[in-house]
Amino acid sequence: MPSKYLFQFAQVHSEFRIPELESISELNGFTVRFLDDPECNDPERPFMVLELENEEQARILARRCILVKAIYDYYGHGSSYADLHKTNQSNREKWAQYIPDTSFKFFVSAFNHKIPQRRQRDVIESFAYMGFLGEINMKNPDIMLSCFEEYDETFKRARERHEGDGDFRQVYFGRLLEESSARPLVSLFDVKKRKYYGNTSMEAEVSLLMANQTMASPGKLMYDPFMGTGSMAYPIAHFGALVFGSDIDGRQMRGKDSVPGVLRAAKQYGVDSRILDLATFDITNHPWRCGGFFDAIITDPPYGVRAGAKRLGRKRELSERQKELCRQHRENPQSDDTPYIPPTKPYELSHLVSDLVLFARYLLRPGGRLVFFLPTVTDEYEEVDIYTMLCEGMEVIANSLQDFGSWGRRLITIKKTTTEDHPPPTFAARDGSEGSHIPAHKDFREKYFQGFKSPSQTPAVGDDPKPAGSSS
Repeated sequence: MPSKYLFQFAQVHSEFRIPELESISELNGFTVRFLDDPECNDPERPFMVLELENEEQARILARRCILVKAIYDYYGHGSSYADLHKTNQSNREKWAQYIPDTSFKFFVSAFNHKIPQRRQRDVIESFAYMGFLGEINMKNPDIMLSCFEEYDETFKRARERHEGDGDFRQVYFGRLLEESSARPLVSLFDVKKRKYYGNTSMEAEVSLLMANQTMASPGKLMYDPFMGTGSMAYPIAHFGALVFGSDIDGRQMRGKDSVPGVLRAAKQYGVDSRILDLATFDITNHPWRCGGFFDAIITDPPYGVRAGAKRLGRKRELSERQKELCRQHRENPQSDDTPYIPPTKPYELSHLVSDLVLFARYLLRPGGRLVFFLPTVTDEYEEVDIYTMLCEGMEVIANSLQDFGSWGRRLITIKKTTTEDHPPPTFAARDGSEGSHIPAHKDFREKYFQGFKSPSQTPAVGDDPKPAGSSS
Protein backbone atom coordinates (compact mmCIF):
# COMPACT_ATOMS: atom_id res chain seq x y z
CA MET A 1 0.00 0.00 0.00
CA PRO A 2 1.44 3.44 -0.93
CA SER A 3 2.63 5.70 1.88
CA LYS A 4 2.80 9.48 2.04
CA TYR A 5 6.11 11.36 2.21
CA LEU A 6 6.81 15.02 2.86
CA PHE A 7 9.23 16.59 0.35
CA GLN A 8 11.13 19.76 1.19
CA PHE A 9 12.48 21.58 -1.89
CA ALA A 10 15.16 24.13 -2.55
CA GLN A 11 13.44 27.37 -3.51
CA VAL A 12 14.82 27.55 -7.04
CA HIS A 13 13.66 26.35 -10.47
CA SER A 14 10.20 25.35 -9.27
CA GLU A 15 9.05 24.41 -12.78
CA PHE A 16 11.82 21.81 -12.97
CA ARG A 17 10.74 19.88 -9.84
CA ILE A 18 8.05 17.58 -11.20
CA PRO A 19 9.95 16.68 -14.42
CA GLU A 20 13.00 15.80 -12.32
CA LEU A 21 10.97 13.63 -9.91
CA GLU A 22 9.27 11.85 -12.81
CA SER A 23 12.56 11.26 -14.66
CA ILE A 24 14.40 9.80 -11.67
CA SER A 25 11.44 7.64 -10.65
CA GLU A 26 11.16 6.33 -14.24
CA LEU A 27 14.90 5.62 -14.27
CA ASN A 28 14.48 3.47 -11.15
CA GLY A 29 11.27 1.76 -12.23
CA PHE A 30 8.63 3.30 -9.99
CA THR A 31 5.99 6.02 -10.09
CA VAL A 32 5.46 9.12 -7.95
CA ARG A 33 1.79 9.77 -7.16
CA PHE A 34 0.48 13.28 -6.59
CA LEU A 35 -2.35 13.98 -4.14
CA ASP A 36 -5.56 15.84 -4.94
CA ASP A 37 -5.11 18.15 -1.95
CA PRO A 38 -4.08 21.62 -3.32
CA GLU A 39 -2.11 22.25 -0.12
CA CYS A 40 0.09 19.24 -0.91
CA ASN A 41 0.65 19.27 -4.67
CA ASP A 42 1.66 22.84 -5.61
CA PRO A 43 5.19 22.72 -7.11
CA GLU A 44 5.60 26.47 -6.56
CA ARG A 45 5.61 25.99 -2.79
CA PRO A 46 8.45 24.68 -0.60
CA PHE A 47 6.66 21.50 0.55
CA MET A 48 4.77 18.76 -1.26
CA VAL A 49 3.22 15.53 0.03
CA LEU A 50 3.66 12.67 -2.45
CA GLU A 51 2.85 8.97 -2.42
CA LEU A 52 5.47 6.24 -2.90
CA GLU A 53 5.44 2.49 -2.37
CA ASN A 54 8.15 2.40 0.31
CA GLU A 55 10.93 4.27 2.07
CA GLU A 56 13.61 2.97 -0.30
CA GLN A 57 11.98 4.83 -3.20
CA ALA A 58 12.04 8.03 -1.14
CA ARG A 59 15.73 7.52 -0.36
CA ILE A 60 16.50 6.99 -4.07
CA LEU A 61 14.92 10.36 -4.88
CA ALA A 62 16.79 12.09 -2.02
CA ARG A 63 20.10 10.73 -3.30
CA ARG A 64 19.62 11.83 -6.91
CA CYS A 65 17.18 14.78 -7.21
CA ILE A 66 19.02 18.11 -7.24
CA LEU A 67 16.03 20.21 -6.15
CA VAL A 68 15.10 18.06 -3.13
CA LYS A 69 16.54 19.25 0.20
CA ALA A 70 15.13 16.46 2.37
CA ILE A 71 12.38 13.84 2.51
CA TYR A 72 10.31 13.01 5.61
CA ASP A 73 7.95 10.23 6.55
CA TYR A 74 4.67 12.17 6.54
CA TYR A 75 2.76 12.30 9.82
CA GLY A 76 0.35 15.16 9.15
CA HIS A 77 -0.38 18.71 8.03
CA GLY A 78 -3.06 21.33 8.54
CA SER A 79 -3.96 25.00 8.51
CA SER A 80 -3.78 25.00 12.31
CA TYR A 81 -2.03 22.96 14.98
CA ALA A 82 -5.39 21.49 15.98
CA ASP A 83 -5.78 20.07 12.46
CA LEU A 84 -2.16 18.88 12.44
CA HIS A 85 -2.48 17.07 15.79
CA LYS A 86 -5.70 15.42 14.66
CA THR A 87 -4.00 14.04 11.53
CA ASN A 88 -0.88 13.05 13.46
CA GLN A 89 -2.92 11.11 16.01
CA SER A 90 -4.74 9.29 13.21
CA ASN A 91 -1.32 8.18 11.90
CA ARG A 92 -0.23 6.74 15.24
CA GLU A 93 0.78 3.42 13.67
CA LYS A 94 3.56 5.24 11.80
CA TRP A 95 5.30 6.52 14.93
CA ALA A 96 4.14 4.29 17.81
CA GLN A 97 7.11 1.94 17.28
CA TYR A 98 9.49 4.73 18.37
CA ILE A 99 7.80 5.41 21.72
CA PRO A 100 9.59 2.92 24.08
CA ASP A 101 13.34 3.42 23.72
CA THR A 102 14.23 5.54 20.67
CA SER A 103 16.40 8.62 21.14
CA PHE A 104 15.00 11.62 19.33
CA LYS A 105 15.42 15.26 18.43
CA PHE A 106 12.64 17.76 17.74
CA PHE A 107 13.18 20.46 15.11
CA VAL A 108 10.83 23.42 14.53
CA SER A 109 11.32 25.81 11.63
CA ALA A 110 9.43 28.08 9.24
CA PHE A 111 9.52 29.22 5.63
CA ASN A 112 9.52 33.02 5.11
CA HIS A 113 9.55 33.59 8.88
CA LYS A 114 11.61 33.10 12.04
CA ILE A 115 9.76 31.55 14.98
CA PRO A 116 10.72 32.94 18.41
CA GLN A 117 12.36 30.40 20.69
CA ARG A 118 9.64 30.54 23.32
CA ARG A 119 6.98 29.58 20.80
CA GLN A 120 9.24 26.85 19.43
CA ARG A 121 9.18 25.33 22.93
CA ASP A 122 5.40 25.66 23.01
CA VAL A 123 5.14 23.84 19.67
CA ILE A 124 7.35 21.00 20.90
CA GLU A 125 5.35 20.66 24.12
CA SER A 126 2.11 20.48 22.15
CA PHE A 127 3.27 17.06 20.87
CA ALA A 128 3.59 15.68 24.43
CA TYR A 129 0.69 13.27 23.77
CA MET A 130 3.06 11.22 21.54
CA GLY A 131 4.67 10.05 24.81
CA PHE A 132 8.21 9.29 23.64
CA LEU A 133 10.16 7.58 26.46
CA GLY A 134 13.60 7.58 24.83
CA GLU A 135 16.29 10.16 25.62
CA ILE A 136 16.52 13.53 23.92
CA ASN A 137 19.72 13.53 21.87
CA MET A 138 20.51 16.78 20.05
CA LYS A 139 23.72 15.55 18.38
CA ASN A 140 23.13 12.01 17.19
CA PRO A 141 19.50 10.95 17.64
CA ASP A 142 17.95 7.77 16.27
CA ILE A 143 15.16 9.84 14.71
CA MET A 144 14.52 13.53 14.09
CA LEU A 145 10.95 14.83 14.20
CA SER A 146 10.47 18.01 12.19
CA CYS A 147 7.71 20.59 12.17
CA PHE A 148 7.56 23.25 9.43
CA GLU A 149 5.33 26.32 9.28
CA GLU A 150 4.82 27.81 5.82
CA TYR A 151 4.15 31.56 5.58
CA ASP A 152 2.98 33.42 2.48
CA GLU A 153 5.31 35.46 0.29
CA THR A 154 3.95 38.65 1.91
CA PHE A 155 6.05 37.84 4.97
CA LYS A 156 9.18 38.71 3.00
CA ARG A 157 8.35 42.41 3.31
CA ALA A 158 9.94 44.62 5.97
CA ARG A 159 8.08 44.24 9.26
CA GLU A 160 8.48 44.28 13.02
CA ARG A 161 10.39 41.38 14.57
CA HIS A 162 8.07 38.34 14.94
CA GLU A 163 5.14 40.31 13.49
CA GLY A 164 2.50 37.88 12.22
CA ASP A 165 4.01 34.99 14.15
CA GLY A 166 1.59 32.07 14.05
CA ASP A 167 -0.32 33.35 11.00
CA PHE A 168 1.03 30.55 8.82
CA ARG A 169 -0.63 29.11 5.74
CA GLN A 170 0.12 25.46 6.51
CA VAL A 171 2.08 23.46 9.06
CA TYR A 172 3.68 20.10 8.22
CA PHE A 173 5.05 17.36 10.47
CA GLY A 174 7.10 14.24 9.85
CA ARG A 175 10.16 12.11 10.62
CA LEU A 176 13.35 12.80 8.67
CA LEU A 177 14.15 9.93 6.32
CA GLU A 178 17.10 11.35 4.43
CA GLU A 179 18.64 14.68 3.59
CA SER A 180 19.65 15.21 -0.01
CA SER A 181 23.07 13.90 -0.97
CA ALA A 182 22.57 15.22 -4.53
CA ARG A 183 22.20 18.88 -3.61
CA PRO A 184 25.91 19.22 -2.62
CA LEU A 185 26.82 18.34 -6.22
CA VAL A 186 25.92 21.94 -7.11
CA SER A 187 28.97 23.07 -5.16
CA LEU A 188 31.14 20.24 -6.47
CA PHE A 189 30.50 21.21 -10.11
CA ASP A 190 30.64 24.97 -9.48
CA VAL A 191 32.00 26.56 -12.65
CA LYS A 192 34.21 28.95 -10.65
CA LYS A 193 36.08 25.99 -9.18
CA ARG A 194 36.52 24.26 -12.55
CA LYS A 195 39.91 24.01 -14.20
CA TYR A 196 38.51 24.77 -17.64
CA TYR A 197 35.50 26.89 -18.52
CA GLY A 198 34.40 29.67 -20.84
CA ASN A 199 31.95 32.54 -20.91
CA THR A 200 29.21 30.25 -22.23
CA SER A 201 29.70 27.47 -19.64
CA MET A 202 26.39 26.36 -18.15
CA GLU A 203 25.93 26.88 -14.40
CA ALA A 204 26.32 23.71 -12.34
CA GLU A 205 22.79 23.45 -10.94
CA VAL A 206 21.14 23.66 -14.34
CA SER A 207 23.55 21.21 -15.98
CA LEU A 208 22.79 18.72 -13.18
CA LEU A 209 19.05 19.15 -13.77
CA MET A 210 19.61 18.51 -17.47
CA ALA A 211 21.61 15.39 -16.62
CA ASN A 212 18.70 14.07 -14.57
CA GLN A 213 16.33 14.68 -17.48
CA THR A 214 18.51 12.40 -19.62
CA MET A 215 18.19 9.69 -16.93
CA ALA A 216 21.97 9.28 -17.02
CA SER A 217 23.19 6.06 -15.41
CA PRO A 218 26.02 3.52 -15.78
CA GLY A 219 26.24 1.88 -19.19
CA LYS A 220 24.33 4.55 -21.11
CA LEU A 221 25.83 6.33 -24.12
CA MET A 222 25.19 10.06 -24.50
CA TYR A 223 26.14 12.78 -26.97
CA ASP A 224 26.55 16.56 -26.86
CA PRO A 225 26.68 18.01 -30.41
CA PHE A 226 27.50 21.52 -29.13
CA MET A 227 30.10 20.44 -26.59
CA GLY A 228 31.83 23.77 -26.03
CA THR A 229 33.67 23.63 -22.69
CA GLY A 230 31.85 20.46 -21.62
CA SER A 231 29.45 21.63 -18.93
CA MET A 232 26.90 18.94 -19.81
CA ALA A 233 29.45 16.14 -19.99
CA TYR A 234 30.70 16.22 -16.40
CA PRO A 235 27.36 15.62 -14.58
CA ILE A 236 26.19 12.83 -16.88
CA ALA A 237 29.62 11.18 -16.63
CA HIS A 238 29.44 11.56 -12.84
CA PHE A 239 26.18 9.60 -12.90
CA GLY A 240 27.91 6.83 -14.85
CA ALA A 241 27.12 7.52 -18.51
CA LEU A 242 29.68 7.45 -21.33
CA VAL A 243 29.96 10.70 -23.28
CA PHE A 244 30.86 11.64 -26.84
CA GLY A 245 31.19 15.33 -27.70
CA SER A 246 31.54 17.36 -30.85
CA ASP A 247 31.64 21.02 -31.81
CA ILE A 248 32.00 23.06 -34.95
CA ASP A 249 34.84 24.97 -33.25
CA GLY A 250 37.31 22.51 -31.77
CA ARG A 251 39.19 25.31 -30.04
CA GLN A 252 36.39 25.55 -27.48
CA MET A 253 36.90 21.93 -26.45
CA ARG A 254 40.69 21.96 -26.65
CA GLY A 255 41.73 25.20 -25.04
CA LYS A 256 45.41 26.18 -25.31
CA ASP A 257 47.14 23.35 -23.42
CA SER A 258 48.42 20.09 -24.87
CA VAL A 259 45.70 18.17 -23.01
CA PRO A 260 42.21 19.27 -24.15
CA GLY A 261 40.51 21.50 -21.60
CA VAL A 262 37.41 19.29 -21.47
CA LEU A 263 39.55 16.30 -20.49
CA ARG A 264 41.43 18.31 -17.87
CA ALA A 265 38.16 19.37 -16.22
CA ALA A 266 36.80 15.82 -16.49
CA LYS A 267 39.90 14.51 -14.72
CA GLN A 268 39.29 17.05 -11.95
CA TYR A 269 35.96 15.28 -11.33
CA GLY A 270 37.40 11.79 -11.79
CA VAL A 271 35.32 11.07 -14.91
CA ASP A 272 37.89 11.50 -17.71
CA SER A 273 37.72 7.77 -18.48
CA ARG A 274 34.02 8.22 -19.38
CA ILE A 275 34.70 10.85 -22.05
CA LEU A 276 34.91 8.53 -25.06
CA ASP A 277 36.14 11.07 -27.58
CA LEU A 278 35.89 14.65 -28.82
CA ALA A 279 35.50 15.52 -32.49
CA THR A 280 35.38 18.72 -34.51
CA PHE A 281 32.60 18.85 -37.08
CA ASP A 282 29.45 20.72 -37.99
CA ILE A 283 26.31 18.67 -37.31
CA THR A 284 25.02 19.64 -40.78
CA ASN A 285 28.05 17.77 -42.17
CA HIS A 286 28.26 15.00 -39.58
CA PRO A 287 30.12 11.68 -39.91
CA TRP A 288 27.44 9.42 -38.41
CA ARG A 289 26.76 6.71 -41.00
CA CYS A 290 24.27 4.84 -38.84
CA GLY A 291 21.90 5.90 -36.08
CA GLY A 292 19.76 4.54 -33.28
CA PHE A 293 22.47 3.96 -30.70
CA PHE A 294 22.60 6.95 -28.31
CA ASP A 295 20.52 6.79 -25.12
CA ALA A 296 20.30 10.57 -24.90
CA ILE A 297 21.42 13.77 -26.57
CA ILE A 298 22.01 16.62 -24.14
CA THR A 299 23.03 20.06 -25.33
CA ASP A 300 22.69 23.82 -25.02
CA PRO A 301 22.59 25.11 -28.61
CA PRO A 302 24.19 28.52 -29.15
CA TYR A 303 21.43 31.08 -29.54
CA GLY A 304 23.29 34.36 -29.80
CA VAL A 305 23.36 36.02 -26.37
CA ARG A 306 27.05 35.24 -25.98
CA ALA A 307 27.68 33.14 -29.08
CA GLY A 308 25.61 32.92 -32.25
CA ALA A 309 24.92 29.61 -33.96
CA LYS A 310 26.94 28.87 -37.08
CA ARG A 311 27.06 26.21 -39.77
CA LEU A 312 29.58 25.56 -42.51
CA GLY A 313 29.18 27.74 -45.58
CA ARG A 314 29.80 31.23 -46.84
CA LYS A 315 27.62 34.25 -46.23
CA ARG A 316 28.24 35.36 -49.81
CA GLU A 317 29.78 33.89 -52.93
CA LEU A 318 33.48 34.39 -53.62
CA SER A 319 34.52 36.94 -56.20
CA GLU A 320 36.25 35.76 -59.34
CA ARG A 321 39.56 37.01 -57.93
CA GLN A 322 39.06 34.99 -54.71
CA LYS A 323 38.15 31.89 -56.67
CA GLU A 324 41.33 32.25 -58.72
CA LEU A 325 43.44 32.52 -55.55
CA CYS A 326 41.78 29.38 -54.16
CA ARG A 327 42.53 27.52 -57.39
CA GLN A 328 46.17 28.59 -57.25
CA HIS A 329 46.47 27.50 -53.64
CA ARG A 330 45.06 24.05 -54.40
CA GLU A 331 47.50 23.62 -57.27
CA ASN A 332 50.50 24.98 -55.38
CA PRO A 333 49.81 24.78 -51.62
CA GLN A 334 52.08 26.76 -49.31
CA SER A 335 53.34 25.17 -46.11
CA ASP A 336 52.53 27.16 -43.05
CA ASP A 337 51.61 26.46 -39.44
CA THR A 338 48.26 28.24 -39.50
CA PRO A 339 45.42 25.70 -39.20
CA TYR A 340 42.63 25.94 -41.71
CA ILE A 341 39.44 27.37 -40.25
CA PRO A 342 36.52 26.72 -42.60
CA PRO A 343 34.12 29.57 -43.35
CA THR A 344 30.80 29.63 -41.51
CA LYS A 345 27.47 31.36 -41.88
CA PRO A 346 24.66 32.09 -39.40
CA TYR A 347 22.33 29.25 -38.43
CA GLU A 348 18.92 30.70 -37.59
CA LEU A 349 17.68 29.30 -34.26
CA SER A 350 14.26 28.00 -35.33
CA HIS A 351 15.93 26.13 -38.20
CA LEU A 352 18.64 24.81 -35.87
CA VAL A 353 16.22 23.33 -33.32
CA SER A 354 14.02 21.76 -36.01
CA ASP A 355 17.13 20.15 -37.51
CA LEU A 356 18.27 19.10 -34.02
CA VAL A 357 15.02 17.19 -33.43
CA LEU A 358 15.39 15.39 -36.77
CA PHE A 359 19.04 14.69 -35.97
CA ALA A 360 18.04 13.26 -32.59
CA ARG A 361 15.39 11.02 -34.14
CA TYR A 362 18.11 9.58 -36.37
CA LEU A 363 20.72 9.06 -33.63
CA LEU A 364 18.61 8.06 -30.60
CA ARG A 365 17.52 4.55 -29.78
CA PRO A 366 13.74 4.04 -29.25
CA GLY A 367 12.83 5.62 -25.92
CA GLY A 368 15.93 7.83 -25.97
CA ARG A 369 15.71 11.49 -24.96
CA LEU A 370 16.75 14.82 -26.42
CA VAL A 371 17.31 17.41 -23.67
CA PHE A 372 18.16 21.01 -24.60
CA PHE A 373 17.51 24.65 -23.77
CA LEU A 374 15.39 26.84 -26.02
CA PRO A 375 15.29 30.65 -25.51
CA THR A 376 11.92 32.33 -25.95
CA VAL A 377 10.53 35.85 -25.86
CA THR A 378 8.18 36.09 -22.88
CA ASP A 379 5.52 38.29 -24.51
CA GLU A 380 5.49 36.29 -27.75
CA TYR A 381 5.72 32.71 -26.51
CA GLU A 382 2.85 30.31 -27.19
CA GLU A 383 2.63 26.61 -26.35
CA VAL A 384 2.42 25.80 -30.04
CA ASP A 385 5.97 27.16 -30.51
CA ILE A 386 7.41 23.94 -29.11
CA TYR A 387 5.38 21.78 -31.45
CA THR A 388 6.53 23.61 -34.58
CA MET A 389 9.90 21.87 -34.23
CA LEU A 390 8.56 18.34 -33.75
CA CYS A 391 8.55 15.56 -36.32
CA GLU A 392 6.86 12.18 -36.49
CA GLY A 393 8.07 9.84 -33.76
CA MET A 394 9.21 12.57 -31.34
CA GLU A 395 7.11 13.65 -28.34
CA VAL A 396 7.57 16.48 -25.82
CA ILE A 397 7.45 15.09 -22.27
CA ALA A 398 8.69 18.12 -20.29
CA ASN A 399 8.84 21.88 -20.85
CA SER A 400 10.16 23.96 -17.91
CA LEU A 401 10.82 27.70 -17.90
CA GLN A 402 13.78 29.53 -16.39
CA ASP A 403 12.42 33.08 -16.36
CA PHE A 404 14.71 36.07 -16.95
CA GLY A 405 11.96 38.69 -17.34
CA SER A 406 11.52 39.82 -20.92
CA TRP A 407 12.91 36.51 -22.08
CA GLY A 408 13.48 33.07 -20.67
CA ARG A 409 14.91 29.74 -21.64
CA ARG A 410 12.93 26.53 -21.62
CA LEU A 411 14.38 23.16 -20.77
CA ILE A 412 12.78 20.91 -23.37
CA THR A 413 12.77 17.13 -23.02
CA ILE A 414 11.70 15.20 -26.12
CA LYS A 415 11.35 11.41 -26.23
CA LYS A 416 11.77 9.23 -29.29
CA THR A 417 8.57 7.19 -29.42
CA THR A 418 9.03 5.46 -32.76
CA THR A 419 10.79 2.15 -33.33
CA GLU A 420 11.12 2.74 -37.06
CA ASP A 421 14.43 3.61 -38.71
CA HIS A 422 14.63 7.12 -40.14
CA PRO A 423 17.24 8.53 -42.51
CA PRO A 424 19.56 11.29 -41.37
CA PRO A 425 18.24 14.82 -41.90
CA THR A 426 19.29 16.63 -45.07
CA PHE A 427 19.91 19.95 -43.26
CA ALA A 428 18.77 21.67 -46.43
CA ALA A 429 18.92 25.45 -46.40
CA ARG A 430 15.55 27.14 -46.01
CA ASP A 431 14.28 29.65 -48.50
CA GLY A 432 12.99 31.95 -45.76
CA SER A 433 9.32 31.06 -46.20
CA GLU A 434 7.47 30.16 -43.01
CA GLY A 435 4.41 28.14 -42.14
CA SER A 436 1.20 29.49 -40.66
CA HIS A 437 2.84 29.99 -37.24
CA ILE A 438 6.10 31.82 -36.55
CA PRO A 439 7.59 30.67 -33.21
CA ALA A 440 8.79 33.20 -30.63
CA HIS A 441 12.33 31.81 -30.82
CA LYS A 442 12.72 32.65 -34.49
CA ASP A 443 15.45 35.28 -35.00
CA PHE A 444 15.98 35.30 -31.23
CA ARG A 445 19.47 36.80 -31.50
CA GLU A 446 18.22 39.87 -33.35
CA LYS A 447 15.31 40.30 -30.94
CA TYR A 448 17.64 40.07 -27.95
CA PHE A 449 19.97 42.83 -29.17
CA GLN A 450 16.99 45.00 -30.10
CA GLY A 451 15.77 44.75 -26.50
CA PHE A 452 12.78 42.69 -27.69
CA LYS A 453 11.37 45.71 -29.50
CA SER A 454 10.43 45.93 -33.14
CA PRO A 455 13.31 46.79 -35.51
CA SER A 456 11.72 50.17 -36.21
CA GLN A 457 12.02 51.11 -32.53
CA THR A 458 15.59 50.00 -31.84
CA PRO A 459 18.40 49.45 -34.33
CA ALA A 460 19.96 46.00 -34.26
CA VAL A 461 23.38 45.61 -32.70
CA GLY A 462 26.16 44.23 -34.89
CA ASP A 463 27.53 40.74 -34.86
CA ASP A 464 28.62 39.22 -31.57
CA PRO A 465 32.46 39.37 -31.52
CA LYS A 466 32.87 36.00 -29.75
CA PRO A 467 33.84 33.02 -31.94
CA ALA A 468 30.65 31.05 -32.37
CA GLY A 469 29.37 27.56 -32.79
CA SER A 470 30.02 26.65 -29.17
CA SER A 471 27.71 26.78 -26.23
CA SER A 472 28.53 25.01 -23.01
